[in-house]
Amino acid sequence: MSGVNGGEPEGKTMKRVLVTGATGTIGRATVQALLQRGFEVVAVVRPGSAAKAALPAAATVREAEVLDAAALARDGLAGERFDVWVSCLASRTGEPADAWRVDHRAHSQALALLRAHGVQQVVLLSAVCVQKPKLAFQQAKLAFEAELRASGLRWSIVRPTAFFKSLSGQLARVRAGKPFLVFGDGRLTACKPISDRDLADYIAGCIDDRSRHDRVLPIGGPGPALTPLDQVALLSQLLGRELRVKRVPVQLLDGIAATLALLGRVLPPLRAKAELARIGRYYATESMLVWDAQAGRYDADATPEFGADTLHAHYAALLGNGVDAGLGDHAVFR
Repeated sequence: MSGVNGGEPEGKTMKRVLVTGATGTIGRATVQALLQRGFEVVAVVRPGSAAKAALPAAATVREAEVLDAAALARDGLAGERFDVWVSCLASRTGEPADAWRVDHRAHSQALALLRAHGVQQVVLLSAVCVQKPKLAFQQAKLAFEAELRASGLRWSIVRPTAFFKSLSGQLARVRAGKPFLVFGDGRLTACKPISDRDLADYIAGCIDDRSRHDRVLPIGGPGPALTPLDQVALLSQLLGRELRVKRVPVQLLDGIAATLALLGRVLPPLRAKAELARIGRYYATESMLVWDAQAGRYDADATPEFGADTLHAHYAALLGNGVDAGLGDHAVFR
């Protein structure tokens, strides 16, 4: 389904926008997209964050601890008034303690604080996977989504499908001649991946587009939906050779998660690792598309599309530039 690029814009004024989570890849792109639309942007970053140097010079950058409401008020808001809060903030690991601290409590505290500073509108970056919540970070996101929807403020909850970055973790290994890893038969899941730039443009557009107000907004990039085997086909074409594929049984992930959960009963540090194993299992078996609860299936046709950037072009650029996907803490495949 397409057609979400349009919408009836409001008369635009110089609105002041506070952005949290500004140093992540989506956050940086969103700051740029907001500036391009003429908004005055204040980006809040963690104290001492080296990533602040990558933010556009036109943005006002302030260091503040977003997990501490008093610090956020003092160092981030600095007694000023804001019209809109855009949050691209998310827990890094998805572990239960981190998820509830960041995805819920930090957001909940910030919402109360920003309402007192004049904010009338919130644009929240969430995730499409909360449609079928089985994990702690999904429950934490949903808990804050519910608070936001009940806040009385104007809101937009953006739930993107897979990011290009999340589908780039195996580029270095396949270029080195290693097989591409798939779970099951390689067709268990599908997604409509969206680029940082297109997603940021969509997020920024939520401020003045009335058709996106007070709505939960699943969004993907231009179709069609891609399975892991479709990704193999793209890479084979770009590399000019047939890639080897190694199929990993889903039962292996089940066994790892069960073992870690059992050991976690006596070794608490392993509980977090068990949750990470469950997260891996979720993404190995659940599509990042709109879920049709009535039909009990994911629906690619019902998953909205936005933008023009394609995964094929993204892969081509990475392969041409030496295959650095910039995964950092999120790297899985080696």
